[in-house]
Amino acid sequence: MLRDFFLGFIKVHILHHAALEPVYGLALIQELRRHGYELGPGTLYPVLHALERAGYLARENRVVSGKVRKYYTITPTGLAALEEARRKIRELVSEVLEGVGPTRLPDTEEALSRAESAAGRPRARGFQRRGGRR
Repeated sequence: MLRDFFLGFIKVHILHHAALEPVYGLALIQELRRHGYELGPGTLYPVLHALERAGYLARENRVVSGKVRKYYTITPTGLAALEEARRKIRELVSEVLEGVGPTRLPDTEEALSRAESAAGRPRARGFQRRGGRR
């Protein structure tokens, strides 16, 4: 599970750098290592290819020192996804790290009651959450 969380962070980080300038695999591996992520090519390149297939990155092959190097730049779709991720990250980080936001999650019963009241529907008598007593 933790690997999935970090993979999401890495994808956002890749989009961030690809929005600044064209990036390539080895440079990204070094950049991510700077942040404490130890990724090998067998992990990073499938991520880059998936981001490209999804339309978030565009690839350009360039010859560098006689070898073909794949550079990736962000696409308009990738930029929109990055902006949305930034908004969501900002909100979650402020709540998780800075203690901004609700101090507790809303009670399910309260939330259901408020939602039904707002919709103008009376709550059925005897209704209980799944697993509850009637």
